[in-house]
This record gives sequence, C-alpha cells and structure tokens, in this order.
Amino acid sequence: MPANNNSSNLQVKKAPAQQTMSATLKAIVAAVKLVGAEEIMPHYMKVAHQHKNDGSMCTEADLAVQEVLTRKLQAISNVPVLGEEMSVAQQEALWGNGLQTMWCVDPIDGTSNFVHGLPYFAISVALIRDGKSVLGVVYDPVAKEAFAAEQGRGTFLNGVKLQGLTAVSSLPHALANVDLKRLELRLVSELVKHPPYSSQRNFGASSLDWCYTAAGRYDVYLHGGQKLWDYAAGSLILQEAGGHMCSLDNDEFSQGGVWQRSVVAALDAELFAEWKSWLRQHSGQAEQRK
Repeated sequence: MPANNNSSNLQVKKAPAQQTMSATLKAIVAAVKLVGAEEIMPHYMKVAHQHKNDGSMCTEADLAVQEVLTRKLQAISNVPVLGEEMSVAQQEALWGNGLQTMWCVDPIDGTSNFVHGLPYFAISVALIRDGKSVLGVVYDPVAKEAFAAEQGRGTFLNGVKLQGLTAVSSLPHALANVDLKRLELRLVSELVKHPPYSSQRNFGASSLDWCYTAAGRYDVYLHGGQKLWDYAAGSLILQEAGGHMCSLDNDEFSQGGVWQRSVVAALDAELFAEWKSWLRQHSGQAEQRK
C-alpha cells in the first residue's frame, strides 16, 4: 500500500545514533522472513478459507504458518507460544497460568486481505515477559518490509534504525488510520459527520497499522478493540520508535483489557495529545467522566 504522501512538506527525521539489532532479534526476523517466503507467498490468493466463530477468516496457510513459526521460535527460546489460531480456552489458559515468558503469534494478520488479493497483511511475532512485550517483529512479505523492535534498543526497518516522517503541523492536516467497526456509535457518528483530520484510511491489518504509524505513514491511529496478538508486537514497535499510545478510556495503554483493547496512537507527541483530546471529548467516555 502507498505510504502517506498527502503533504508536500513531509521531511525525514534526522537519524538518531546508530544501533544494531541484537542476535536474538536478528534470528526472529530471519525465521519470520523464511516462513513468509516458504509458507505464505506460495499460497497467496490460492487457499480455501472458512469463518471462525467471531466472524474472522482462517485458511490452511494460517494454521501451517502458526505450526512452523512455533517450531522456529521455540528453537530460539523454548517457551510456550500463544497463537491466534488456538482455541479461546487455550489462549486464556496460557495467559492466565502465570507464565513469565511466552511468544505471541499472529501467523497472518489480515487474512481477509490475503484471501482476496489485497497486498496488506503480515506475520506478527512478539516475545512477552512478565506481561510486557520485549521483542517484536512484523513482516510484510509482499513489500518485504521487516519492522523489528527490542525494549530499550529502538525500532528497525529491514535492519536499519527506523527514520519516521515528521508529523503534520496539526490534526486538521493529518492522515488518519481509523477502524470504525468496533467503536461506539456516538464516536463513529462524530467521525463521519465532523472528521477532525484531512483524510482517512484503514486496510485491515492491525500489526501493519502500528508499523505504518511508527514510520509516520499514518499521522494518527484509532482502533476500537484489539486482541493481544494484534498489538503485542506493533505497540512495542511504535513505542521504541518514540511514539505515543493510550486507549479510549485509559491513559496507560498497558492497563486495557488483554483481549479487547482500544487504541489511540500517534508518532508525534503534540499531535497525539490533540488527537486524544478530540476523541475523549466526542465519545461516551466524556459523559462517563462528568
């Protein structure tokens, strides 16, 4: 998908001091790239699909990728793997049994796009320790872009420290990524009738949405409800890129529900504050806080 080129005065941020990826992060990126090449792209637009109980799609490729990824990741660190294609009971049991470290995997984020030939889907992998992501990789096998982050070491795109585009000057000039599906009706109505931004997009792969926000391709981001595998890697990638995030009803993003967490985010601090303020003023949460 094309990057944000709405504004002619967008400039690349000055690169910070160079850092390199750790050996572990490099190993994860290599594993994910290999899985993308061998297990995903040969089946692009060629696999049958079915719908799960929550209405989302699942293909044979999702299941195969999760199985192969599990083996490769456990060869790097032999800890349990929580995957999107596991049953809800299995997912909740893994999260709730007090494990200190686990992998979190979304084998194909954007399965509907994958099935219908829309080139906006990714593999998402995070290593979670004590409930927080410490390593994250999101790989787009079509664009061959690997976003990777490690706690305290920054964010990388294809092995090079990520250099995001500078933000637009204010919210009315922003390109927004907004997923309307899980938002409350009042806020949806306000966004449709009185959008505070210049233009709006959403292509249906949350992990890439986080990465595009980290890269400054989207100026602001809003999602009404993500599950653990939707945000585990992407939120760390944005955080390590210097971005900002919260939920619609909590300033601390990490305090949201594990299985249903709203997202308000932006790379630039001032733009994030303006975006959060507008959303809080125009949602039902504003009424609850009165």
